[in-house]
Amino acid sequence: MPVQSIRSRRLYQQIADQLRGMIESGEFPPGSYLPAERELSQQFGVSRTSLREALIALEVIGLVRVKVGDGVQVIDAAPGAAKAGVLSQAARSAPWELDPELSVEPDFDAEVPPFSLLQARRLVEPEAAALAAENASDEELAGIREAYEQNKADNEAGSTTHPGDRLLHVRIADASGNPAYALLIRHLLGHKYGAMFQRMQELYTPRDMPHRSEDEHRAIVDAICAREPAAARKAMRTHLDSVIRIFSREQRG
Repeated sequence: MPVQSIRSRRLYQQIADQLRGMIESGEFPPGSYLPAERELSQQFGVSRTSLREALIALEVIGLVRVKVGDGVQVIDAAPGAAKAGVLSQAARSAPWELDPELSVEPDFDAEVPPFSLLQARRLVEPEAAALAAENASDEELAGIREAYEQNKADNEAGSTTHPGDRLLHVRIADASGNPAYALLIRHLLGHKYGAMFQRMQELYTPRDMPHRSEDEHRAIVDAICAREPAAARKAMRTHLDSVIRIFSREQRG
């Protein structure tokens, strides 16, 4: 099956649909491996991050198994398992846990692919952190410090859902004094707990990432509590750049 040029806004979905067609046509039978990420991204003419999102989507619907350091293996999926669109299947397979401080449930019909989510957060959250350094009340600063301590406790307990991390980002947004930032970040963090993002975390998070993020969070909290907007903005940007860099790094093998 010839590879078609990708022109859709939802790149990962279109890539996944083409790969699914190749798998279902027998070009990649069960047990075989797809070509390496670099080769596939060159064939499709897309970034490796878009390709990686497509591969994660195919794994979520049960067509492939992603093995970091080994490759992407086609598996023998149940008949009809992947007949529906990749986007809706991947989104609806994820459980949603409501949180009292994250009160907006994400719209699964508007699934946000993982790297788009991170890029949006990278634009919004540094400014929210800078505003929090300017506008946070003493009570809000205490809440931010409390969330950071919960983040540390989660890491010590080996949490896989990291509620303290989410709470910290939400409380920083709330302390910005701009309700639009608070609402937007709640929506973005809601999408973070979709199936695709969770699986990407499982596959590409190095062992030291929770503690590395803890150090980066401490720099953010320290700058906000010191009432230093420029430092808070820089610390938040550094943190999110680090996350993006880790999740998009090239895998060997």
